Amino acid sequence: MASSSSGIVAGLTAAALVTVGFLAYQASASAPVRVSPGVTSQADAAVPVRDKRDPKALPAGTGGGARVVYALEDDRVWLADGSRVRKTYTVTPSTVDPVPGTYTVTSRTGRTAGSDGVGIEHVVRFAVADGVSIGFSAAVDGARGAPDPRRRTGGIRSTRAQGDAMWDFAVIGTKVVVIP
Repeated sequence: MASSSSGIVAGLTAAALVTVGFLAYQASASAPVRVSPGVTSQADAAVPVRDKRDPKALPAGTGGGARVVYALEDDRVWLADGSRVRKTYTVTPSTVDPVPGTYTVTSRTGRTAGSDGVGIEHVVRFAVADGVSIGFSAAVDGARGAPDPRRRTGGIRSTRAQGDAMWDFAVIGTKVVVIP
């Protein structure tokens, strides 16, 4: 009788493991390919509307409240509070882009070395894409040269003055809206 009971328990355990494995597979198969710890939703941002006549105008459909808006195609950042733009400027993009969506600032570092070896300051991280941390920063030497396209980097570079503005604005938890 004891071996019969242990066989039933083993069978039930195996069936439970198969079920859990199947459910885990279903969950992973329906998840976005690239998920970042700071992302709240890939669909949070409405389709943004840019004013092609005024590239400095804040794109409509990027939400409300205090937020950083980053336009991948324009390489432009807006520091916005509601509909008011505190500052907008162009940036030098990284070689790895975040997926468009809504994120939050997850970490900040005053000064460190970038993944490309350049000394950087005022690092504001908000995403991970393909295993690479993505964030805004400024090179300590003020350089904003294009990153080496052969290296996988996540540093979106600005001038030191722009980096100062980002640092003052984008504290932990600040919303970052990435648009195409």
